[in-house]
Amino acid sequence: MFGLSLGHILIVTVVVLLFGHRRLPELGHALGKGLGAFKRGLEGKNTDDDDPKKHLE
Repeated sequence: MFGLSLGHILIVTVVVLLFGHRRLPELGHALGKGLGAFKRGLEGKNTDDDDPKKHLE
């Protein structure tokens, strides 16, 4: 069934029961932003440290 095993279906069911269907997009957005920040940190591309004048204000 669409390449999903019983384990995947159980995980999705538990997540929906815990967080509710209304909060899933919000949770996905936060998870995506967190993973993006993690990847940028690993690559050394930190946009916060580009302008040293920002830290003086």
